[in-house]
Amino acid sequence: MRIFQNSGLYPAYRARLQHLRRGKDSFSDWMSIFLADRYGTAHYLKPILEGDPEAFFTNGDDEPAQRLWAKENGMPDGQPLESILLAQIEQHRTEVFYNLDPMRYGSGFIRKLPGCVKKSFAWRAAPSPGADFDAYDLVLCNFPGILKSYQEKGWRAAYFSPAHDDVMDAFAARSDRPFDVMFVGSYSRHHSRRAALLEAVAGLANEFKLTFHLENSRMTRLAESPIGVLHPLRQHRRPASIRAIANGPVFGMDLYKALGSAKIVLNGAIDMAGKDRGNMRCFEAMGCGAVMISDAGHYPTGMVDRETMVTYASPAEAVQHIRALLRDEESRSRIAANAHLLMKTAYSKSAQWAAFLDLVEKS
Repeated sequence: MRIFQNSGLYPAYRARLQHLRRGKDSFSDWMSIFLADRYGTAHYLKPILEGDPEAFFTNGDDEPAQRLWAKENGMPDGQPLESILLAQIEQHRTEVFYNLDPMRYGSGFIRKLPGCVKKSFAWRAAPSPGADFDAYDLVLCNFPGILKSYQEKGWRAAYFSPAHDDVMDAFAARSDRPFDVMFVGSYSRHHSRRAALLEAVAGLANEFKLTFHLENSRMTRLAESPIGVLHPLRQHRRPASIRAIANGPVFGMDLYKALGSAKIVLNGAIDMAGKDRGNMRCFEAMGCGAVMISDAGHYPTGMVDRETMVTYASPAEAVQHIRALLRDEESRSRIAANAHLLMKTAYSKSAQWAAFLDLVEKS
């Protein structure tokens, strides 16, 4: 089966990727560098990661890479990115197109696909006002509530899960974990529950070693600049306790290294999927051998409180759990080991690929 997987780049990751590519000047090299950095790997299918000759991967919004491919393949200068992506699909003779960026490439794009494409799937795990996914054969995600909302629109939708990256195993094996608690994620005024959680946990900094890797919103960055002392910008400043332990965001292999250096990884939903849980950080934290403490809700199969993770109902309860786990190495090690085993078995890349093939056959 000739599989084509398209993804997209988070804006804050682009500078890192540009740095990693220095000294390389071919599209093939650039894609190899990107995949080796393991950014977003939970979503990439097994043939992509194994370099299967019938599999093709690109980031359709990565303008430098897409224009490099166009140049290498004799396309005229100045072609729209959509035209380059269509040309890649046609040249590859794609049979199944799996798109992780359907907000950019929606039904209008799918209706332009060459005749070689027999099936088109999209991944979208967030509310999508104004989106049109009707032309896709399936819209996939691992949040049942969001899937139901897609089905109510008349779209064909099915459950599908992120998967464990075996590269994480080396980080999961680490016994030297210098950080007691770590959080990796975004911070803005819109994430009120998350902000309350981080502030409560930051209060433990006098007892334990904490670090938060935060991607701050534009308003937060502005509020913490010299002009930020002016009202009303001050309301967007992070509390001093958070600023004291905050570091910049981490991506790719740096994210794996960070998660592998923490005993506990804090996770928190941002009110986009109701009570459904299972964002990519769950798979990354558990896959890298940390104990994940996350907010209570409906988690994917095997993610069970006190067995493979720990859940909290309030910031105060999260603080209680952190203290208890850091004083109980035996329980902490057991939960972390159970979680990593769950990732390697139930959520392996082989299991993910088998599930994908089943969806292709049944759709």
